[in-house]
Amino acid sequence: MIEVREERQKDIQAIREVNTRAFGQTTEASIVDALRKNCPGILSLVAVDNGRIVGHILFSPAVIECEGRNVAGMGLAPMSVLPESQHRGIGTALVSAGIGLLRERQCPFVIVLGHAGYYPRFGFERASHYAIRSQWEGIPDEAFMVLMLDRPAMQDISGIARYRAEFDDAV
Repeated sequence: MIEVREERQKDIQAIREVNTRAFGQTTEASIVDALRKNCPGILSLVAVDNGRIVGHILFSPAVIECEGRNVAGMGLAPMSVLPESQHRGIGTALVSAGIGLLRERQCPFVIVLGHAGYYPRFGFERASHYAIRSQWEGIPDEAFMVLMLDRPAMQDISGIARYRAEFDDAV
C-alpha cells in the first residue's frame, strides 16, 4: 500500500535519489533542492512503499501576469517515480493528493509543462485555451497546461505564466 505524505527533513536525500534516477540526471533534483532552500511556499509530497520513498512531487509558487497584475497559483514540477516502481499508479496518487491539498488551500490554478497524454486525466487543459502562455519560448502548445481549481477567481485571467526563477536554467 502506497502512502502519500508531505516530505520530512529526513527524506531529502531519498527525494534527491528518486529525482536523479527517474530523470537520469541531477537537474530536477537540484531544482528541488534550490526551491526547498529559497521558497517557503512549496508543497513537497512523497510516495512511500514499505518504508521506502519511491516517488516525489513538488508544487511551487507560480504567477500569471495579467494586464499589470499577478495572479498567484502553483506550478507542478517535477514529478518523479523510481524506474522500478513506475506503472503502479504512484504518479497518479501523487498528482491527485497534491491537487486535493491545493484545492483545500484555495489555490486558484496549477500549471504544468508535461506529457499531453498524462495530465489531462486530472483536469489539466491546454493553457492556450485560456490565452495563457509559458514564459519560455518554443514550448509545444500541447505540453503547457493549466488546471483551473477556482474558475470564478480565474475568469478573464490570461497572460504569461511564470514558474520560479530556479527553473530558468533547466528549460
